[in-house]
Amino acid sequence: MGATDLSRLSRRDFLKNGFVFGAGAAGLAAGYAAVPDVFARAVYGGKLDGVMNDRVLVMIQLAGGADGLQTVIPLQDPKLRALRPQLSQAANTALPLDASFGLNRSMRGVKALWDQGKVAIVHGVGYPQPNYSHFDSIRIWETGDPLRRQQDGWLGKTIAANYDSAGHPLVGCACGSSEVPGALRDLDATLSVINGQNTFKFNGADAERAMGVIYNGTPGIYGALFDTSVFSARDTMARLRLAREKYTPRAAYNDNVNLVYSSRNQLAAALQLAAQLIISGVGAKILHVTLGGFDTHDQQLARLDSLMGYVDGAISAFHADLAAYGMSDRVLIATWSEFGRRAAETANGGTDHGAAAPMFLIGDTVKGGFYGEAPSLGALDRGGSLKYSVDFRQVYQEILESHLRVDSQEVLGKAFERIPAVRTA
Repeated sequence: MGATDLSRLSRRDFLKNGFVFGAGAAGLAAGYAAVPDVFARAVYGGKLDGVMNDRVLVMIQLAGGADGLQTVIPLQDPKLRALRPQLSQAANTALPLDASFGLNRSMRGVKALWDQGKVAIVHGVGYPQPNYSHFDSIRIWETGDPLRRQQDGWLGKTIAANYDSAGHPLVGCACGSSEVPGALRDLDATLSVINGQNTFKFNGADAERAMGVIYNGTPGIYGALFDTSVFSARDTMARLRLAREKYTPRAAYNDNVNLVYSSRNQLAAALQLAAQLIISGVGAKILHVTLGGFDTHDQQLARLDSLMGYVDGAISAFHADLAAYGMSDRVLIATWSEFGRRAAETANGGTDHGAAAPMFLIGDTVKGGFYGEAPSLGALDRGGSLKYSVDFRQVYQEILESHLRVDSQEVLGKAFERIPAVRTA
């Protein structure tokens, strides 16, 4: 972009082209900093330094539809072997949790946390009339609305209703990503997307010069609001640089793994970045990371074992890192996936899109054990999927009320039966 092009830029062009602020490889995107009312909140909201909250939530998305029956494995049910002649081999090497269920053999770190009472497994999580489309089901989980009427994400609503995210844009962060996940989206919440932890800057060589031209050509309150937003972005990047300088990992994060099927994500690096934000005290409150690769229509036995080993190593390092800094009692880790898999395996040794699957809640404040009723392999739905016994919003409610200590009805619209998996005191 040359000088002539820069001179032609207007604020309208800036907004229309979706210009975002960048940090790291693809950037600290101040997600909705270009929305006028968020500009106004940034100006008038009153920015305070060093916002710290007792509780932090880290949501891990297992994208593609993670198979529950090969993750939390029914050890004694003969129907498993009838439905899954190949995949049921996972039961032979599972890590026993009790007489009835075992963890995937690759999840030794999570098993160790289970033994310490720091893992809750919620059986059979789903929703009425399951949708088998990745896109539609992800939207349902992200918005907390099985009827797909809502647009805002449940975490975005939480941020907008409870935290000064305009004054503190690191309250809600997507780590190891280049876009805002749907669960964090809300036009009243300013969010951050942080791809990497090595450099924090505006994307593009002419970015800062372009913004100067736009500001100089936009007099009055909009110019002032724009200037305030740019200042906020610069300030946030300075905080991130300081956070990197203050943080030294005290656990071994490792992304050098040989996955059977590439996830195209670096989960360990994303969780290390999350640890950096939490430990350095930049005000992070709700963090989201994503690992893909769980759409296992073939070769599932080896693929899921390698993926769950990767998840296990990343979560174990993250918890150990927080514990070494004395902060693991503040952080709850929760896993989610858009759906589970069908009960029967395919001829290719995989599984098709299903419905219910377990969710994991991991952390020092968790009341370890099983919750909900495990779906019966003898009572599948018409499509051959496990029937849900726990509405996923029940788990969301527990996260919001017991961990984050906010009003869940303000986010979810109504109250649900409690899943008491998190200590409230």
